[in-house]
Amino acid sequence: MTGLAIFFLILAILLVWGGLVASAIYLARRPEVASYPPGGTDDHREDAGIIEHDT
Repeated sequence: MTGLAIFFLILAILLVWGGLVASAIYLARRPEVASYPPGGTDDHREDAGIIEHDT
C-alpha cells in the first residue's frame, strides 16, 4: 500500500468510528425527546382495525 492509501484508510476509519462514538455520547446525554409537538404523543386510532391483505 502506498502512503496515500494508508492515509485515506486511517481517515475513513476515524470518520466511521468517530461518528459511532459521537452518536453514542449524544444518545447517552439526551436519551429521549424532552417535549413533543401538540397531538404527537398519543396517536393510537381505536377506530382503525388491523390491516388485512389478501394473499
